Amino acid sequence: MISLRVGPPLREKERLAPRARLFLTAAAVATVSAVQSGPAAAQNAAAVELPEVVVTAPSPVAKPKKVAKKKPEPQQQAAPEPAPASQASISAEPEPVGPAEETVTPQALGDQLPGTLLVVDDAFVPVTVTTEREIEATRGSTLTETLQTKPGISGTTFAAGSNRPIIRGLDTYRVRVQENGIGSGDVAALSEDHAVPIDPSSASRVEVVRGPATLRYGSQAIGGVVAVENDRIPSAIPNGGFSGEIRGGISSVDDGRDGSFRATAGASGIAVHADGFKRRADDYDTPRGRQLNTFVDSEGGALGISMVGLSGFLGVSISRIESLYGIPGEEAAEVSPRIDLEQDKLQVKGEWRVKDFGVEAFRVWFGASDYKHTENINEGAGFEVGNLFTNEEWEGRIEAQHLPLVTSLGTLRGAIGAQAFNREIEGRNLEGGDSLLAPAETDSVAAFIFEELDVTDRLTLQAAARIEHTEVNGSGRLDPLNAGDTLVGLKRDFTPVSVSLGGLYKLPGAHVVSLNGQYVERAPDAGELFSAGVHEATGTFEIGNPDLDVEKAITVEAGLRKATGAFRYDATAYYTRFDGFIFKGLTGVECLEDLASCGGPIGPGDEPLDQVLFDQRDARFYGVEIAAQYDVSPIWNGVWGIEGQYDFVNAEFSNGDKVPRIPPHRLGGGLYYRDLNWFARAGVLHAFDQDRFAAEFEEIATPGYTLVSAELSYTARMTGLAGVPQEMTIGLKGENLADDEILNHASFKRREDVLLPGASVRLFGSIKLN
Repeated sequence: MISLRVGPPLREKERLAPRARLFLTAAAVATVSAVQSGPAAAQNAAAVELPEVVVTAPSPVAKPKKVAKKKPEPQQQAAPEPAPASQASISAEPEPVGPAEETVTPQALGDQLPGTLLVVDDAFVPVTVTTEREIEATRGSTLTETLQTKPGISGTTFAAGSNRPIIRGLDTYRVRVQENGIGSGDVAALSEDHAVPIDPSSASRVEVVRGPATLRYGSQAIGGVVAVENDRIPSAIPNGGFSGEIRGGISSVDDGRDGSFRATAGASGIAVHADGFKRRADDYDTPRGRQLNTFVDSEGGALGISMVGLSGFLGVSISRIESLYGIPGEEAAEVSPRIDLEQDKLQVKGEWRVKDFGVEAFRVWFGASDYKHTENINEGAGFEVGNLFTNEEWEGRIEAQHLPLVTSLGTLRGAIGAQAFNREIEGRNLEGGDSLLAPAETDSVAAFIFEELDVTDRLTLQAAARIEHTEVNGSGRLDPLNAGDTLVGLKRDFTPVSVSLGGLYKLPGAHVVSLNGQYVERAPDAGELFSAGVHEATGTFEIGNPDLDVEKAITVEAGLRKATGAFRYDATAYYTRFDGFIFKGLTGVECLEDLASCGGPIGPGDEPLDQVLFDQRDARFYGVEIAAQYDVSPIWNGVWGIEGQYDFVNAEFSNGDKVPRIPPHRLGGGLYYRDLNWFARAGVLHAFDQDRFAAEFEEIATPGYTLVSAELSYTARMTGLAGVPQEMTIGLKGENLADDEILNHASFKRREDVLLPGASVRLFGSIKLN
């Protein structure tokens, strides 16, 4: 049993106790496993066929499954095929290396065996998938903690409670984060200190589209999509009418403790769901000592209900999240800046499998959210609110997939869709200075189409197009740098158009080659157009540019992948050329709290802010992402293997200057062992010195670092009362075990030498029913 301690922050003398418990637990894990292991496991662990995982983010076109699914038990009321909209299947199927005397079905295993590289081999764009098991084992209060060591993905690491994903050097307004197909509904893109209000414990799976995804999701996905999937809206009734899970963990570096539960039940065509979580962490340790003001305290939960029938489902969920977290840096000891956020969210999701009148299925998503947070500082008389940010938005999307058409060129599958979006956002300064963003409203409508043609059994082509109309209303200055100009109401209209063409070809030996080209356009965000005030997070006085035009990009990428067999890999190379890349340019002027102070005298006690103006310039990005895994041979009860990864992105403007905050080259590798019960892994990930920095933006070089990690876990599977399958997991995961000093070049906190966490060990565990 894992004991979770959720209470007030520990006193200094108490901080050593959790660390002792963590290391002592390693012996307990080994002892428990001796009872469960047996000779039979050795013969079937390496030969087990892992279950198929269906990803839903890249495309609205659902394809036939690769592997026939086990028929539902009589009591399961899940609707028959086709499954909910999916583009690509992941086959994480190691090549059999030994005979199996005991039958072990994929359905009995649930999720993938830990440590297996999941490769999406039939998507036209590169996709990274993170499973629930990986999320459970990783320390941290954001989704990015699990993602940021994957090729092509890193994080802003602004604060322990605010770490937004970076994909191929792009973030904020260019990377969309969504939950169950609907945007996260926050203000995280407006500033790096703003959190994405989706807790890791709510995710069953995370899919990351690395590269442009505007064709399905719109302007703010020009750099990629981070798609969180869960069962808050049930699409089926569980076998036996019930499934549930409880899980939790503690970590040594920050005395972190977290716990969560989820449960789904149903009968007679009605399914209900409930989940909740609580997490708390104190300031984390670094090789230089405690990093002040890195605490996190958050909680939340959700309720959902669905009607489930033979031809589909329709459901709704409501959720709430609250989070309080500190902002580290130069002001941490003086005023302890912190953010206190809350969000309420409503989501609707449904699918009607028509299979007639030329229609395969209709699918619908809708979401509405109400978000706000305050930014508080303590100047000696208690915490006071300095800034208030609010965001109210709704989004809806509907997709219709037509039945396959047999043509003279091959079988044609496709879908059309429409999307609508409205957002009202404001960033108000309550201390008398200029507000970062006066009230602004964005309205957007779009239509899109995807078509896929199976020319032969080996060759598939895809074409897609999207047209979008976006209207942004806000307040700005006609001459942004003229303090004499008052804010006036302004309106901008944009009509971005995006198209893509791609192909997949299956080579002998289960290798798949892909080639994809996209022309995509992005409408500027309200923050880029109308910002006009203090941005404490980045130490800048930001001035939007209402004259910004549509940002355009041409991307070409080629991939080579293999999803099955003992050797699995995913390799992608890409090149993107931006026409009118929007960025924040330093003007060389310093400001205080309002535009009138810019360029004026700076007193000895003043803290000046760098004035920045949103501008546009042509730029190019290019890079490589490689991940590979090889099951070397059977050993003991399972198989051992080696793995490796490498990624880099280079980015520069047309005049040769470097784009700021670009992650460094990274190279990593390790060893692993897995069987039906045990999983063990040890590895390193080295980030090289980042000496290709943007001097124009006052960047400096960042030294490299080496992350040493290790993991050991044990899973027991059994049949409980009334024949209900049970699964229990307990494990240890160590991160940065060499206690290296880690500075993130892609973080605004790099300039303040804010270190990332030092050596840490996390004890985690879970119990699943059905």
